[in-house]
Amino acid sequence: MMTLAAIALVTPAAYSALVGELYPGGEMVLSVSISLVLLFVYAMFLLFSLWTHSDFFRGADAPENDKHSDHWPLRKSITVLAGATVAIAWLSEILVGAIEPSAHELGLSNIFVGVFVVAILGNAAEHASAITAAMRNRMDLSLSIAIGSSVQVALFVAPLLVLASFAVGPQPMDLLFGKGLVLAVLLAVLITGQVAGDGRSNWLKGTQLLAVYLILGLAFFLIPQA
Repeated sequence: MMTLAAIALVTPAAYSALVGELYPGGEMVLSVSISLVLLFVYAMFLLFSLWTHSDFFRGADAPENDKHSDHWPLRKSITVLAGATVAIAWLSEILVGAIEPSAHELGLSNIFVGVFVVAILGNAAEHASAITAAMRNRMDLSLSIAIGSSVQVALFVAPLLVLASFAVGPQPMDLLFGKGLVLAVLLAVLITGQVAGDGRSNWLKGTQLLAVYLILGLAFFLIPQA
């Protein structure tokens, strides 16, 4: 899924660099088309993970028979999820409104704020859950939280914003990212595949991952404010 997301997000930039001048409106058409494909794949992913192959996502330490587990009713689960979504959306608006003037005061570029500051603060709950799971030696769950969040943004949030921008945005949004962001996406996919491929984890791998994140953060931090 990460590879698909990377291809989908990198393709518009490659298209623009190769034939963008020959077909100026092609980037937007391609972005909308890719968004529809990604939303379809995300729907298939939900069907796969929640219905047809849910056992694949149960986890190694989960009980095989959990019929007698204390589960919430469906109505209560949907109500709590909807309430949490509304609260998070409201807090996100407050967060963005508070960060923007502070970033200008500190001389931080918008791209650094969006890629690192907002990403860290906005996903603080997921980060805490992933760290807690890792401390309990549930690395499968920890990786699922970290990778699943990225997949959800790439396959659902980004294409949904592209389509919604035609109705609520000041101008239509496309999937044409800058060269630095495209490189960061490619590196993230390669590193994720290398880390998760062998099924092992240790503190040295964690140190290397933090070093890579710090290097990318320094690179984006040194981008001058527009």
